[in-house]
Amino acid sequence: MFGFFASQEKKMRENAGNWLELAEKVYHYRRDVLPAAQVAELQSRSAELQAEVKARAGAEKLKLGIERLEEVLRRTGGAIYPKTALIENVEFFLVAAIVILGIRTYFVQPFKIPTNSMWPTYNGMTPEVFKSAEAEPSLPVMAARMAAFGAWPHRLDAPAEGEIVVPVGGETRGIVHCKVVPGRSWLVIPTQLREYTLLVGDKSVTTRVPMDFDFDWAIYEAFFGRDGAYSLQKLDTEIRRKVQAGEFERRVVDGQELPCIRTGKRVRAGERAFSFDELTGDQLFVDRMSYHFIPPSVGSGFVFRTGNIPDIVRYYGDQYYIKRLVGTPGDRLEIKDSGVIRNGRPIEGATAFASNAKRIDRYTGYVAMGLLKPGDLITVPENRYFALGDNSSNSQDGRYWGFVPGKDVVGRPIFVYFPFTRHWGPAR
Repeated sequence: MFGFFASQEKKMRENAGNWLELAEKVYHYRRDVLPAAQVAELQSRSAELQAEVKARAGAEKLKLGIERLEEVLRRTGGAIYPKTALIENVEFFLVAAIVILGIRTYFVQPFKIPTNSMWPTYNGMTPEVFKSAEAEPSLPVMAARMAAFGAWPHRLDAPAEGEIVVPVGGETRGIVHCKVVPGRSWLVIPTQLREYTLLVGDKSVTTRVPMDFDFDWAIYEAFFGRDGAYSLQKLDTEIRRKVQAGEFERRVVDGQELPCIRTGKRVRAGERAFSFDELTGDQLFVDRMSYHFIPPSVGSGFVFRTGNIPDIVRYYGDQYYIKRLVGTPGDRLEIKDSGVIRNGRPIEGATAFASNAKRIDRYTGYVAMGLLKPGDLITVPENRYFALGDNSSNSQDGRYWGFVPGKDVVGRPIFVYFPFTRHWGPAR
C-alpha cells in the first residue's frame, strides 16, 4: 500500500517537472510579446509549483499546483501550448525527416540497381517472358508476384493476323527501335518512358517500359533465344544473321523507314503476340560510413556519383552508379582471355572475377574494348579508381568513361532488402 502511494507521488513529481520545463520554454520564447502582468503571473505559478516539488509535497497538492500553472499556460503559451494536432504532426514528420536524411547522408543509403551491368550478381530491371497465354500467371499469382518481386505485367495481343516483326535501329536504347514519351511512375509521378512498337501484319502494337528497362533482352528471350543466356552481342549477332539472310523487310515506323526483322512467329488477330513481366531491380542498402576510415578494396561492390565523369554527365547527368572495383591508385590493368589481369596476375577479391574468367555460372567473361582494348595496359592515376560491370558484354563502365575520382566514392552495398529473390540478404 505504501509503495503504491510512493509510486503515485514519484509520477506526479515527474509530471510536475515536465510542466515546469514547458513553462520555462514559454517564458523564454514569449516574454517579449506578453503583457507584463501575464509574465509575472507565469513566473509566480512556476515558482509555486517549483517550491512544492522541492518540499516533496504530496500528489494531491502537486496536482493542484499543476492545474493552476496549466491554466496560465493556456492563456500565455501561444503556438507552444496548447498545441494543435496539426502542429504536433508537422513537428513529428519534420523530426523524422531530419533523422532519415541524416542517416541517409552519413550512414546508410537505399539504392536501386538501375541497369543490368552487374548481372547476374545484381539484377537491374529484368524481363520474365511467357511463351504463351497459358504460361502466364493467374491474377492471384500476379498480385503475389507484384508484392514479392515488383513484377509489372505487359500483355500484347495481336491487332491483326500475320507474322510478328521487330523494328530495329533509328532511335534506340540498344538494338530494338523505340521512342521516348512522357508517362507516369506509380501512375502519379511524371517521368519519361520508352515506347516500343512491334508489327503484326499491317498493324502495330506498342508497350511502354521504364527508361532503364532492357527491352532487347525481352525480345531476345521471346523470339531469338536458344541457349538460355542473354547478352547484347547475342542479339546483335542474331539480328545481323537475319539481315544477311534477307529475313527482314523495310517498313515505316514512327515516321522512319527501318529494317524490321522477321521472328518466324505467326499469330491470329486477338491472340497473345508477346507477353512478359517487368521485374524490378535489386534494391539495397549502401554503407556510406566505412570508406571514411578504410580505403575501398578491389573486388568490392562500388557505389559512386557520376557528376565529375564527363562522358556520363553529358548523356545521363549526375547519378549514382554501382560497379565492381578492379583498380586502385597505381594498379596496372589489362583484359586477357576473358579475365582481368591486375599488376601482372589474375585479379582476386571477388567470385565474379573468377567466374567471368572461366565464363561459368551465367558470367560471360570480360570483353577487351575501349580503354582496355586487346593488348592495352592502363595504370590507375593517383586518387582515382577503375570499375567494371560484372556483365561485361552489356555494361557501360570504366572501359568507356575512364576513372572515378576519389572524392565521388559513396560506399559499398551491404544488404539487398527487395525484391525477395535469391539475391535477398547480404550483398555480394
